[in-house]
Amino acid sequence: MPDDTAPPLGGILETALYVGDMDRARRFYEGVMGLVPMVEDARLVAYPVGSSVLLLFRRGSTLEPVTLPGGVVPPHDGAGPLHMAFAVAAETLDAWIARLAAHDVAVESRVAWPKGGTSLYFRDPDGHALELATPGLWRNY
Repeated sequence: MPDDTAPPLGGILETALYVGDMDRARRFYEGVMGLVPMVEDARLVAYPVGSSVLLLFRRGSTLEPVTLPGGVVPPHDGAGPLHMAFAVAAETLDAWIARLAAHDVAVESRVAWPKGGTSLYFRDPDGHALELATPGLWRNY
């Protein structure tokens, strides 16, 4: 009988959010979150975040396959308020609270987790639920 164990995964490489207004989204992610784009075109902006990549796609711009020299990227899209979390060091949480306040970004919720971590929840201009999470949230973080 063949081994039914899945090969190991190395992590989440990309997270995608879909935005209605790319210029507005860029002002938020670059101005408030401090991200610097590494790839950008009319339909997407890619930001390095640690060893991961945050992809912002203009909503509806990825409904057709994209043919590249190395192959075809299948269509995808998303609607409604999505969620993602940024990992932050516990000692930076107060600085993040001050930065969000300075940019008139309201903290919607703060959660103290049983393992010792803390999460701050807030919204981007498209209504996506963003989280800043300190270690002690999950068994592996």
